[in-house]
Amino acid sequence: MVLTGKLVKQVAIRLDGDLFYEIYKYKQHRISEMSPGSIKGVDLHDGEWGVVGSVIVWNFIHDGKEKVVKEVIQAIDDGRRSLCFKVIGGDLMQAYKTFLVTIHVDTMGEENLVTWIFDYEKLKENVEDPHTLMDLCLSVTKDIENSHIVNSN
Repeated sequence: MVLTGKLVKQVAIRLDGDLFYEIYKYKQHRISEMSPGSIKGVDLHDGEWGVVGSVIVWNFIHDGKEKVVKEVIQAIDDGRRSLCFKVIGGDLMQAYKTFLVTIHVDTMGEENLVTWIFDYEKLKENVEDPHTLMDLCLSVTKDIENSHIVNSN
């Protein structure tokens, strides 16, 4: 019986990698404007944007239902353009004992790759792997990209 898992997905974006990283580090509260169909709000619950230990609350639509997740910024690596968030409350905690989300941005020539990593431990064996949540994250990534490309033209 395996209760731990890891999902890794990458998506290429035309948006500048530094800009994407800065949005997720300092401007998460603006993501609902860039992806209004998926993200209903992002609020700073405790601390400061872009500071380890700060607590952020996400309100979003997942699988057709409104959901809430509370997370703490666990690690920031500006050199690698990497952020790690630990889920500490909300709907995901009904299915998972632990859930970590890492976002990493790589630039290779003209291409920027955003890597999403989920490390998790399920509460029960019958809990599905979070593939649809990963799809949501990839969709929001593209919404952020499209929002900036439209606004820059």
